Amino acid sequence: MKFWSWIAGAALAAGLAVTPAAAETIRLAVTDVEGMEQLQREYGGFVEELEKATGLKVELTPVNNRTAAVEAMRAEQVDFVLTGPAEYVVFAKLTEAKPVVGWHRPDYFSQLVVMAEGDIKTLADLKGKKVAFGEVGSTSQQLGPAQVLADAGLKYNVDYTAEIIKRNVAIEAMIRGDVQAVGMNLSHLRSVREKFPGQKFAVVGRGPDLPNDILIAASYVKPETIEAVRKAFLENGDALMAGVLKGEDTQKYNGGYFVAEVNDKDYDMVRAMYGTIGVPEFSKFLGE
Repeated sequence: MKFWSWIAGAALAAGLAVTPAAAETIRLAVTDVEGMEQLQREYGGFVEELEKATGLKVELTPVNNRTAAVEAMRAEQVDFVLTGPAEYVVFAKLTEAKPVVGWHRPDYFSQLVVMAEGDIKTLADLKGKKVAFGEVGSTSQQLGPAQVLADAGLKYNVDYTAEIIKRNVAIEAMIRGDVQAVGMNLSHLRSVREKFPGQKFAVVGRGPDLPNDILIAASYVKPETIEAVRKAFLENGDALMAGVLKGEDTQKYNGGYFVAEVNDKDYDMVRAMYGTIGVPEFSKFLGE
C-alpha cells in the first residue's frame, strides 16, 4: 500500500511540475474610448492577437476620460495605455510612463477647412473671423490647426475668435456663415464630405504630419513584460494590425503600421502647440 501511495504521490508531483504557470495579466486602457462594451468592440480583436503573440493575458480596462486614465496609472490600476500625441505629453508630465511602441496613422495632419465658394481663400483671410475647433485638447482638431494659423501669423483667439464646437455642428455653422473655418484632420474631412454631399469645401492651410499615437507603460511594469509587448509588435505587426482593424473607429489606423523606436523628442512639436494656445505647462488635459 505504501508503495502505491508513493507512486501516486510521485505522479502527482510530476504533474504539478509540468503544469504551466498562469499567464501574467496586463491591463490595457484606451483614452479615446469610453465604456467596456465599446472598448471590447473596437479593440477586442487586437487583444486576441496580442495575447497570442505575447503569451500574456490582456485585460481591457475602461476609463471615463483622459484624467481618469492618468489616475488609474498612478493608482497602479492600469499597466498600458494607448493614447494620442496631445495626451502623451500630459502623461509624460504627470507620470513616469515609458513609451513602448508608436501607432502610425496615415495622412495624420491638421488642416483648416472653409467653404470653397466663400470669401476665405487664404489663412490671412481668417484674421478677425471665427474659427471652430472640433474638440478641446485634440491634437488634430485644436492644437494642430491653431499651430497652422500661428505659423501664418495669426495668434490664437486674438487675431481671430476661437470656438470649440463639435465637428458636424461646426460644419453646419460654417455652411450658415456663422463661422468661417473649421480645424480637422483628413479623415474628418472625408467624413464631412460624405455627410454633406451637396456642399463644396476647400483647404486653405495644412500642417506637417503629426506624431504617432503611442502605447505607453506604467513605471512599475516589469522591463521584461514591456520588452515582450514591444517584441510582439516587431514580430507580429501585421497580425496585430489586422486585429486592430476589426473595429470601426480603429479604421483611422488603416494603412498604418507600428513603430518600435519611439523618441520623446518627436513630441516636442506638440508641446509647442500647447504654448501656442496659451497652455505652456501642459500639465492637465484641456476641457477636463
